[in-house]
Amino acid sequence: MFGDLFEEDYSSVSNNHYGKGKKLKTKALEPPAPREFTNLSGIRNQGGTCYLNSLLQTLHFTPEFREALFSLGPEELGSLEDKDKPDAKVRIIPLQLQRLFAQLLLLDQEAASTADLTDSFGWTSDEEMRQHDVQELNRILFSALETSLVGTSGHDLINRLYHGTIVNQIVCKECKNVSEKQEDFLDLTVAVKNVSGLEDALWNMYVEEEVFDCDNLYRCGHCDRLVKAAKSAKLRKLPPFLTISLLRFNFDFVKCERYKETSCYTFPLRINLKPFCEQSELDDLEYMYDLFSVIIHKGGCYGGHYHVYIKDVDHLGNWQFQEDKSKPDVNLEDIQNKEEIDDPLMILKAILLQEESNLIPVDQLGQKLLKKIGISWNKKYRKQYGPLRKFLQLHSQIFLLSSDESTVRLLKDSSVQAESDIQRNDQQLFKTLTSESSRLNDRPSCPHWFDINDSRVQPIKEKDIEQQFQGKESAYMLFYRKSQLQRPPEARANPRYKVPCHLLSEMDAANIELQIKRAECDSTNNTVELHLHLGPYYQFLNGALHPVVSQTESMWDLTFDKRKTLGDLRQSIFQLLEFWEGDMVLSVAKFVPAGLHVCQTLNGDDLTLCEIEITDGEDIFVWNGVEVGGIQIPTGSDCEPLLLNVLHVATSSEGEECQQFIESPHVFPSNAEIGTVFTALAVPEGVILINNTESRDEENWTTIPKEDLKKTFREQGLRNGSSVLIQGSHDGNSLLTKQGKWINTVNEINWLQVKNLSQLESEEEQVKISATLNTVVFDIRIKAIKEFKLLKELAENSCLRPIDKNGKLLCPVPDSYTLKEAGLKMGSSLGLCPGKAPTSSQLFLFFALGSDVHPGTEMEITVEETVSVRTCLKIMLDKCGLTGDTWHLRKMNWCFEAGEPLCEEDAKLNELMICSGDTLLLIEGKLPPLGFLTVPIWWYQPRGPLHHWKDHQDQTNCTLSQGGVWKASSTPGAPSDAHAEVSLWYLGDLEISEDATLGELKSQSVLIWHVLYAMFSGHDLALLGVFHPIPSLPPSLDGGK
Repeated sequence: MFGDLFEEDYSSVSNNHYGKGKKLKTKALEPPAPREFTNLSGIRNQGGTCYLNSLLQTLHFTPEFREALFSLGPEELGSLEDKDKPDAKVRIIPLQLQRLFAQLLLLDQEAASTADLTDSFGWTSDEEMRQHDVQELNRILFSALETSLVGTSGHDLINRLYHGTIVNQIVCKECKNVSEKQEDFLDLTVAVKNVSGLEDALWNMYVEEEVFDCDNLYRCGHCDRLVKAAKSAKLRKLPPFLTISLLRFNFDFVKCERYKETSCYTFPLRINLKPFCEQSELDDLEYMYDLFSVIIHKGGCYGGHYHVYIKDVDHLGNWQFQEDKSKPDVNLEDIQNKEEIDDPLMILKAILLQEESNLIPVDQLGQKLLKKIGISWNKKYRKQYGPLRKFLQLHSQIFLLSSDESTVRLLKDSSVQAESDIQRNDQQLFKTLTSESSRLNDRPSCPHWFDINDSRVQPIKEKDIEQQFQGKESAYMLFYRKSQLQRPPEARANPRYKVPCHLLSEMDAANIELQIKRAECDSTNNTVELHLHLGPYYQFLNGALHPVVSQTESMWDLTFDKRKTLGDLRQSIFQLLEFWEGDMVLSVAKFVPAGLHVCQTLNGDDLTLCEIEITDGEDIFVWNGVEVGGIQIPTGSDCEPLLLNVLHVATSSEGEECQQFIESPHVFPSNAEIGTVFTALAVPEGVILINNTESRDEENWTTIPKEDLKKTFREQGLRNGSSVLIQGSHDGNSLLTKQGKWINTVNEINWLQVKNLSQLESEEEQVKISATLNTVVFDIRIKAIKEFKLLKELAENSCLRPIDKNGKLLCPVPDSYTLKEAGLKMGSSLGLCPGKAPTSSQLFLFFALGSDVHPGTEMEITVEETVSVRTCLKIMLDKCGLTGDTWHLRKMNWCFEAGEPLCEEDAKLNELMICSGDTLLLIEGKLPPLGFLTVPIWWYQPRGPLHHWKDHQDQTNCTLSQGGVWKASSTPGAPSDAHAEVSLWYLGDLEISEDATLGELKSQSVLIWHVLYAMFSGHDLALLGVFHPIPSLPPSLDGGK
């Protein structure tokens, strides 16, 4: 089943083949959680490795195996650091097992990882996700270990601990001759079907005889004929550790399918193997074995899950919780029954006595108090005793707070000081609890069993093993150890026992690193980022707070520990704001569309930020609690400002109402009466209609009855962005309402204006086409052709293009779009133009020559969105009648200027996010190769030698050379002769590598100056080398340029 999963090349150097095919292991964002109350570490499941985890935990809790492996030092096994060295031999599997066992013993983490171990097996991600049979894994892992340890002192480790022998005998009834055959075993496989239990199965295997008689005779080699005989098997040599595999899975030959035996199958906690052994003259103690591990399979024959029950022989774990976990609850119930719950001292002590080392974070102490007595500290004790932290501080003779007041523990010499008889009884109760806790791990009659299920470790009672006798979740492998095997006293509760020094150092360093990471993570998880808005930097304007200067100056960011109190926060802000005078009030604020609004003032300086529910990113307004800039501001959620869109009929210069609406934003308190809209707009009376949707369709408007004008905006359901329409009640020709419904008038805009730009004559230049937002563009185009009385053929080769306010034709609108999808508003102007609209896979682009684009000079093309930049450039050049390869494209930015060049000429337009309607600019000049820059070079000259060169420039009137990298002509913007005392001269463009140094740029720039000066002054270029060493010419200057 496993194939060559454990193959390792021991004849040569270990190499990297173990890592091939493995999945990527991502680092966790947070450090692993510490061990839980059992103080034992589980193993993380890699996806399907529960069977491996169960077996590894069994080996780890076999102290003799673990210590035998630890006894092999680096001089025999090598070192993991040397595994990639060519001349080093590293035995990776035992080294990784050593490291894993050390982590399980000493590393303070909830669960260890087997990733490195499975990598050493050569497993791929497929193997880590696929479940295998644990019985077969046990045999193959032992075989791999034996092979890996050849040539070391641990070569016989597996044989020494797990090897046993069976003798099979056939006894002739005639001559009494005995024929025997010996077999080796590392584990025994026993039947489950039709057997009541382990002892019954062993009796059938090693006590019952098989008789050969009648038609089934045995040929005796000594008698040389068929005779009666008896066949039997016995255990000849017993190993220190006996592994028994149960045959739970069988095959039904009738149904032709596999099935799992779930019948009851008992096995003892202690078994006497004397009846099954060949030699039985020794004392019974020599044959006694104790159960110490049960690997359990839950599920069917085609899948399931493994976990393991393990006996903690060395008492490494904390088993106290399981036996005594109900006792504190009973004690607390007793206290409640005695009506002593009113004494918080007793309750807190009871909770702390349940914790290991009596240590607990203060926040968790409050949570456990709530869980135990059903009521929080603030509700039960705060009025009488104050905050929890303050109570703990006042009882410093009993409770010890850490320096940052984050954790609390009981003082070692603290005891319950009682003044009443009830308190004396409680004192005795807690003493009993403590004494029982200290004696628990020393009671030999109470074995410590744990259920280890991947990462989770839970204590169980010995009687819980009986639950695994039968059912879908039942025992699958049994591990026994010889009863005579005794552990040394120094190994008891000592996880560092026999661990090599180098692994001790590694684990100690890892624990320190984990502590640092957890402290950093704890600090991160318990800190909040607060945005402090300082009152003196704000002004109250249009119903909300706004910065006087800028948001940057008015807001400070503060990182603060949320376990600290509001008073601590206030004190910290006082220290930050040295200029602050007078009272300081902290209020929770929030940004709304109208601005910043103060919602709630924070009270209770002794409450933590957690208790007052301050979250990360909270906005805190710092002020005096009364006014801002001399204005008393409204606070609270009731008066939260609403930003509304108010529409009202425009008024002409003569004071008459026009049939045109003006839309403007206005801010109102949400608890203000809706009738205040009239006051804000200086309208004496009228009708108010409201709309809480984004659509302006008629059915979304609702009229407010006069009797509801005294209701608030919030009561009417208005929110930010809602629209309010004010209509004069006296105007009969404007928008009217009847029974709360919108009435259309002749003046309502429900049309589009289409102009004839098809180059065909028509009777009218433009027509109005009635439409709604859901009208399809194709229908509008056909209606316009009919209205213009144009040829029907135009229907096949025309399109509609929006016209902007400057008269520019925009990108054609696809026929299949509705007006809403096309983003067209009612009353818009469209042009009926020749040519088809682009399809969904095409782009309609504007382009112009040069960077100085004038309105009306752009040209248009339609191309597939998948064409390359190079192809698009060629199409544009052809349309302009230009040739050559010294052009490139740039996209016009939002400032209508040339933006970044489209450098990737093989890239597709849609990959570069080019969309229909974009404008591209054809710019002369070839782009530098990939990895190069084009740098313009200017020469600064205060009077002097360049005058001769300038005169020559004036005479020759040199122009920009096509494709040249540097130019000898002056550039617009260069200083004129009026500034002869300080002159800037444009020398040209220099093409240089992005990786070039500043010195190389300077050297090539000086070279350009020398070349130009020699050209225009008549000097021999070679003579310049006397004064300045000339570097090699750049490629753009090579070839005689």
